[in-house]
Amino acid sequence: MRFPARMAWPLLAALFVAPASVTAQDSQTGKAEYDRWCAGCHGVDGKGDGPGAGTMMPRPRDFTTGRYQIRSTPSGALPTDEDLTSVILDGMPGTAMPGWRDHFGEREVQELVAHIKSFSPFFESQPAPEPVEIVSAPGADDAALAEGREFYEKIECNKCHGEAGRGDGPSAPTLEDDDDRPIRAADLTENWFFNGGGSVEEIHERLVTGLNGTPMPSFQDLIAAEFMTEEQLWHVAQYVRSLAPEEPPVVREVVRAGRVEGDLPASVDDAAWETAERFYVPLVGQVIARPRWFSPTVDGVWVQALHNGRELTMRLVWHDPSESPDSDWDEWRDKVLALMAFADAPVAESPDSAAAEAPAESAPGGGADTTAVAAASPGAPFPDALVVQFPRSIPEGMERPYFLMGDDRDPVYLWRWESGRQASEMLARGLARYEPLGGAQAGAVTAEAVFDQGEWRLMLRRTMDAEGVADRLGFEPGRAIPMALFAWDGSNGETGTQGAIGSWYFLYLDQPTASTVYVTPVLATLLTAALGVVLVRRAQRRARNDA
Repeated sequence: MRFPARMAWPLLAALFVAPASVTAQDSQTGKAEYDRWCAGCHGVDGKGDGPGAGTMMPRPRDFTTGRYQIRSTPSGALPTDEDLTSVILDGMPGTAMPGWRDHFGEREVQELVAHIKSFSPFFESQPAPEPVEIVSAPGADDAALAEGREFYEKIECNKCHGEAGRGDGPSAPTLEDDDDRPIRAADLTENWFFNGGGSVEEIHERLVTGLNGTPMPSFQDLIAAEFMTEEQLWHVAQYVRSLAPEEPPVVREVVRAGRVEGDLPASVDDAAWETAERFYVPLVGQVIARPRWFSPTVDGVWVQALHNGRELTMRLVWHDPSESPDSDWDEWRDKVLALMAFADAPVAESPDSAAAEAPAESAPGGGADTTAVAAASPGAPFPDALVVQFPRSIPEGMERPYFLMGDDRDPVYLWRWESGRQASEMLARGLARYEPLGGAQAGAVTAEAVFDQGEWRLMLRRTMDAEGVADRLGFEPGRAIPMALFAWDGSNGETGTQGAIGSWYFLYLDQPTASTVYVTPVLATLLTAALGVVLVRRAQRRARNDA
């Protein structure tokens, strides 16, 4: 976990960061490390135009502009050496920039900082930047959070980040950075992805300094104009932090489906779901099969599952700022597709390739005529979609089909849902190569979906028995069943192979509690009591005989 910036720097200054200022000599020696590890994204001249830059949204930092998001300095100012060091060590969560804390040594970081500063003349022509002075944080009680919520709306955070903080505000589809590229509003409910850190102190620092180069401003001017006080800005930071969980989600390999007696939840928002255990499944961009996708919207899905021995139901919840297709997001979609088009143009398949031969029903959002290898194109509307993948039968060992929707040798069984449609059961022989599951009528999967303030809630339900349908998986309690998830945001231009994917996890259906679980402890207690009585009587008899 990250330390708050204000708490971490005294420790880092003592243990890691050299106290001396970086020098021109440091810049020259740092060039070798920069060229080896950084130029692939940021470019040899620091212009953010390395060979990998076209795959990234947002693009890598252009160091020549002297414009930096994460700083302890005022809005528009240059960062300090400590600010640059912090980003090198900790990375930029939610972007392609990783942390290098375990890779670079103290001297190497100092040399890298010097070389990065050499790309911009502003570091030489302007005075050394000074951090802003920040007052101590006030207490955070219910009244403070209520005031933070009030000012969250007064200073119009909700216009970008949404009423519930999920990045779905009315201005979200129009946001651009200073280079006219589309930029997402942060999902405030996922603070583990915050640039610059997700603690109250780090959030407050972003409110004070702003994020240069982005639509995120500094709110210091509102304090100077007496629109709000320093304390009220702290309350906004505390409120924003309250939108996310206390701890980031823990990823577990096994999703347990609890057993219930009687009826399963009747709807996606049934109160019965409140007691069902939740499991987090992270998703990433599909960057294996072309055309690939490096900028997915959906980064994870919360999964709950229940069964009653006859039926299995799953509740899947994920964040998506738009209910696709949504005309308000058409311009955003086209900008994203134009920006990402360079990254991975579609590859024409040979006539005898497996993809060309695939029986191609549409990929999610692709329309009925979409081929198995089609890529998204500007102007085309796509729905949101989610797929739950299983093998066709429960494996005995650890063998599983290819996780990207199987192949011709070993197809996979899918539950597929699209916004505006019912769910369907499919057979897949590769990524986005679907065919309807023949004869799948009795006991087929059903769906109920609700979209609410940037959040999809989807309930899928099916009989556990395969009902004699070929290639349909039968669910068995007490067995580890491989499961994987895929998701598409249509308003982000995602369709076909271009979306978010996950690896294999396991679904485990709890077994009925055997009667021996209740009987055995009772019998053990009675037997122990009986033995105790026997031992006491023997002791009493021995005592009388001795007397």
